Amino acid sequence: MVLAVFAASLRNRMKLLLPGLAFAGCLVGVSPAAHAFSLDDVTARAKKLAEQPYAAPVSNLPPVFAQMQFADYIKIQPKLDHLAWNDQGTPFRLGFYHQGMQFSSPVRISEIAGGKVQEIRYDASRFDFGDLKLDRAATNKLGYAGFRVLYPVNRPDKLDEVMSVLGASYFRVIGKGQVYGLSSRGLAINTGLSEPEEFPAFREFWIERPNPQDKRVVFYALLDSKSATGAYRFELHPAEDATLKVQARVFMRGPVTKVGIAPLTSMFLFGPNQQRDANNFRPALHDSNGLAIHTGDGEWLWRPLNNPKHVALSTFAVNNPRGFGLLQRGREFSAYEDLKDRYDLRPSAWIEPQGDWGKGKVELVEIPTPDETNDNIVAFWTPDQLPPKGQPIRADYTMHWTMDERAIFAKDLAWVKQTMRTAGEITQANLIRHLDGSLGFVIDFEGPVLANLPPNTQVQPSFSVSDNAEVIENVIQPNPVTKGYRVTLRIKVKDPKKVVEMREALVSNGKVLSETWSYQIPPDTVNQVVSGQTVR
Repeated sequence: MVLAVFAASLRNRMKLLLPGLAFAGCLVGVSPAAHAFSLDDVTARAKKLAEQPYAAPVSNLPPVFAQMQFADYIKIQPKLDHLAWNDQGTPFRLGFYHQGMQFSSPVRISEIAGGKVQEIRYDASRFDFGDLKLDRAATNKLGYAGFRVLYPVNRPDKLDEVMSVLGASYFRVIGKGQVYGLSSRGLAINTGLSEPEEFPAFREFWIERPNPQDKRVVFYALLDSKSATGAYRFELHPAEDATLKVQARVFMRGPVTKVGIAPLTSMFLFGPNQQRDANNFRPALHDSNGLAIHTGDGEWLWRPLNNPKHVALSTFAVNNPRGFGLLQRGREFSAYEDLKDRYDLRPSAWIEPQGDWGKGKVELVEIPTPDETNDNIVAFWTPDQLPPKGQPIRADYTMHWTMDERAIFAKDLAWVKQTMRTAGEITQANLIRHLDGSLGFVIDFEGPVLANLPPNTQVQPSFSVSDNAEVIENVIQPNPVTKGYRVTLRIKVKDPKKVVEMREALVSNGKVLSETWSYQIPPDTVNQVVSGQTVR
């Protein structure tokens, strides 16, 4: 339903494809451009396409490629001396993905250079197929499944892959010292609903060849699906923290229940706020551990992620959002203890809207998953009203792919360092813990605003909870280790089959000192422990 086939199958596998993969560009089919190619050109095509019936792409894969397993797919390696732009004096290189597996229909890729648009046509001789037993004639009518951008972001003498667009729908970006984690896509339609979700895909790309002095790459994309078309301009700036500037113009073919702008897709299996897998040595396993929102009225929200028992939808009414994103808070290796997948090096993605986005909501979709191979988290902006048919949804935003989450956060507020969940307890006179069926949360707030408070400053928790829980305890104490404050919260859930919503922030004399911790306990996720007995 909500889970993308592409993401589900490639979630952790993508990193195996990334290092060193790149292909040559054979530029043929030259067509002169009467003017400089721009977003207006793609927008005109998207508008015209929206007026036509949807034509689903048709697979051109022969059985040997359609039935290919992942282990064989990654054997298709590039001939490294055939990178596009090798001889152009630019620090950038362009490469491509080969069709195979579920990447069943080709995407058209063209280069913009010298005032001309040139299609980069598929050529099987650019690929090393390793020991695969293939009839080379099977590749005669194949194409590309996507592309990648390479740039020396870590060392001046080594090319690094900094952006990947595979499957024509999802894309990922990394900066210096980062590894691939969460992803984004152009548009989300009917995500998190009972009706089938659509996955609009980019059908065609136009990539500007960078000049030798350029520190950016610009490309355009045409998006298509049953219900919508779209024109996009992307401007990639590789750096320690990469930025991707996006201009989107989306046309609706017809009515839909929900449109998601700037969608982010990630994975959350477990962490300190949720029961960990007793059979897993890692204390946490996730690409992101929370949704951050900067509202139009200046409030900052932090919503820790869950791996629920059922699909969960959380909605935050936010007019003219200043920003939102899926973040990976906590960069210590000890928080993950994973040498292979390095979750501590996976970036956060922050969406910074440009201009007035109007009235709408940030929505979070959490999907149950038994393991880390599925992307089960989606976050996006959805407008309250769509423009009339024939007029585009206009959304401009900058994406920050970063490991420095505090740089995008308010300088005068404390943030939630961590959320820890436990069974509640009562300490008896004999010092032995007595479990009474309550649920406990420990929330650590930290930041300079707390560390620099004058002595004897009175700090209070500002707390609210929905009517499905009884508050037993809500206390605050200084944390001398972090120079922040720790809130210990203990509640009793009245009906475990219903949701519980909670909010907590720190205040002093009416002044807000922290972001707002916004937490949801999904239905059927509370195991009440009473005197050693688990009650479900």
